[in-house]
Amino acid sequence: MPARPHRRPLTTLLALAGVAALTVTGAAPAAAPASAPAKPNVVVIMVDDMNASALQYLPNVRSLLATPGTTFDNSVVSYSLCCPSRTTFLTGQYAHNHGVLGNKLPDGGYEKLPAAETLPVWLRRAGYATAHIGKFLNGYGRQRPTEIPPGWAEWYGSVDPSTYRMWNYTLNENGTLHTYGAAGVEDPALYQTDVYARKAVAYIERKAPAVEPFFLSFAPLAPHGEGAAAGSDLSQRNPRPAPRHRGDLAGVTLPKPPSYDEADVSDKPAAIRDRPRITPANEDRIENVRLRGRLESLLAVDDAVADIVAALRASGELADTLIVFTSDNGWMQGEHRIQSGKTVPYEESIRVPLIIRGPGLPAGKHVSTIAANVDLAPTILDAAGATAGVTVDGRSLLPIAVDTASTARGIVIETGPKQSGRWYAGLRAPRWKYVEHSTGERELYDLQQDPYELASVHDDPRYAPTRRALADRLATLRTCAGDVCRQWTPVPAPKP
Repeated sequence: MPARPHRRPLTTLLALAGVAALTVTGAAPAAAPASAPAKPNVVVIMVDDMNASALQYLPNVRSLLATPGTTFDNSVVSYSLCCPSRTTFLTGQYAHNHGVLGNKLPDGGYEKLPAAETLPVWLRRAGYATAHIGKFLNGYGRQRPTEIPPGWAEWYGSVDPSTYRMWNYTLNENGTLHTYGAAGVEDPALYQTDVYARKAVAYIERKAPAVEPFFLSFAPLAPHGEGAAAGSDLSQRNPRPAPRHRGDLAGVTLPKPPSYDEADVSDKPAAIRDRPRITPANEDRIENVRLRGRLESLLAVDDAVADIVAALRASGELADTLIVFTSDNGWMQGEHRIQSGKTVPYEESIRVPLIIRGPGLPAGKHVSTIAANVDLAPTILDAAGATAGVTVDGRSLLPIAVDTASTARGIVIETGPKQSGRWYAGLRAPRWKYVEHSTGERELYDLQQDPYELASVHDDPRYAPTRRALADRLATLRTCAGDVCRQWTPVPAPKP
């Protein structure tokens, strides 16, 4: 099989700024030279419910991706819930534009995905082979379990509700259903993350080297908790780690930042004020079952990262592959009295790891500029020289990665408006977080002075000009599309 010609480095791509700007807005790119070099492969590793603090327990991710790549230290998701966040990754749009506003109907779920125009479709048009392995969107497979979404040339998608089991799960493998394991049987060879990893390595070995570049989406369940699994004991660890990792992190203790079991929540919305304090029994379950289960389940993901990088290296493709490691949302574990969960606007819920390794990206660099999941598709399109089929709201992170200065940005954080339940819309800026709730309640945090979000200053007269400025910005950005979403000027700080 002939090897591809050497790919252009991302520094060359960045020099083509005019072309890159067009590719992320959906306009037609300028004609490429007849002898244009080949494009990089793209591998996206998206875990589920991993907060940024868990990165310290993943040595392979740090040594194989972060050390030779770029880490975005202020990476957030605009909607901290699985289905909306993953749709943002696939479309480059905020949830208020792509319309997936929940994990299930009527507000969201797989059935609401605008599947005809998504990242794999655009990359296929640009000449990429595409493959997905693992979790897709909530509800996938419930109605049509053998359906393959548009754009995916190879498909190994987990079928709900079995997605949320580390054993006894079913995959749609290119139109044929295969079940791995049985209820109550924990066969080490069939642990979900490991099966996905073997499929990823096999795909790389088949596709590389080749003239056609590839896009591989690798989506393990970890560290998301498992759902009801008949015959399975989740009382000690949920999720269950791979048997080889059980107990590896038994000595890890629950982090307790100042926001843990927050004593004074009088500044918070009623949904937080009404929460009880965390009891010793609650804390024991958070630490022993949830925290250690989550972290130990990630160790198999860390092994998978090593296997994927090794396969790319063995095929000679590692230097020409863009690898993205991130999560769909963060996770609360006792902060502000929230014992578990997401969808709230606090940092532990919206902050996620984001590491990008690839040709032309600085090695070992930490970037302070805010990055968001709305930027992932534009970044990949920029690297691939591909064109979006819709107007995207994010921007490529490639110029930000090589820039030496922090770029002022404000990111929309939202959970609505939706048909059922409470929702909010807000802004996450370098210093400020401002949130308007559907209940009429407000929150404003000065993250520079109050990084743990202990005291909302929305009613503080000193911050009134700042609050008004942020409210004005939100009035525009909460319904923004395209270029408007990328406009931001610094918000004035209160006078001493």
